[in-house]
Amino acid sequence: MADFNSSSSLSTTFYLTGIPGYEALYHWISIPFFILYMIGILGNCTILHIVRTDPSLHEPMYYFLAMLSLTDMGMSLPTLVSLFRVLWSISSEIEFNTCVIQMFFIHTFSFTESAVLLAMAFDRYVAICHPLRYSTILTPKRIIRIGITAVLRSSLSIIPLMIRLAYFPFCHSHVLSHSYCLHQDMIRLACADIKFNVIYGLVLITILWGFDALGILVSYIFILRSVLSIASQKERLKALNTCASHICAVLILYVPMIGLSLVHRFAKHASPLVHIFMAHIYLLVPPILNPIIYSVKTKQIRLGIVRLLLPKRIHSTWE
Repeated sequence: MADFNSSSSLSTTFYLTGIPGYEALYHWISIPFFILYMIGILGNCTILHIVRTDPSLHEPMYYFLAMLSLTDMGMSLPTLVSLFRVLWSISSEIEFNTCVIQMFFIHTFSFTESAVLLAMAFDRYVAICHPLRYSTILTPKRIIRIGITAVLRSSLSIIPLMIRLAYFPFCHSHVLSHSYCLHQDMIRLACADIKFNVIYGLVLITILWGFDALGILVSYIFILRSVLSIASQKERLKALNTCASHICAVLILYVPMIGLSLVHRFAKHASPLVHIFMAHIYLLVPPILNPIIYSVKTKQIRLGIVRLLLPKRIHSTWE
């Protein structure tokens, strides 16, 4: 490890960290990680396949669900190769350019997922508060524009941070805290004034996550007000049930994301296991749980899975 420090010749090479103290168990540890990644990939690909092939699901709600599956995979898949290179003892090295590209995709898709959740909240607001105008407000063209705007907003806002990194000297440690690259992890290794990156990063998080969270909150205030005006309790529960999956998806993204940010900001001297645990929850929990939640709570998705897995004669009894 001493060779990794204080060497200018290593200025373009960084070293990823697995789970300190458990190096002898890496091959065994890789098994549950492999299973979790496969569950996430299989679950999200199943959602995408069902939405694409079932004409009855060609509606705004399911288009946004497909976007959520894409962003889930976009956030977790960039870490797949680097994690297993470490766990399978292939190599812990990662070049600076590869590291920047990896963190660009991770941060871009995490911001994009937040924007998609805001779009899904708006979808539920329109469906419950303005059901007669649903198809005219959320047209296919508008949905495409929302998706493109979400990606552009997230990617363009990240670029200044990535450009600044290219001008930083890394003259001390080149050992990163995780098995993948995060902006907040890399800038702490820079031998330069990182004030711009710290302030810009905080402002970016506050504006993007804050705007999305506020939009989701406002949407649910209007939804709740509309639901409470419904006379029938059964209809109230039915309306709220359509929002349950989305509320779970919001919590699944925001809670680990906020937790990881707090750990990096205020628990720098905590055990490395705390940082590693939070970092992997942040990337693995949304892709794994979102397909499961939507499969359980959404009848159309559940039926789509049944049609996919069971013969026609059997799945007809489910409908």
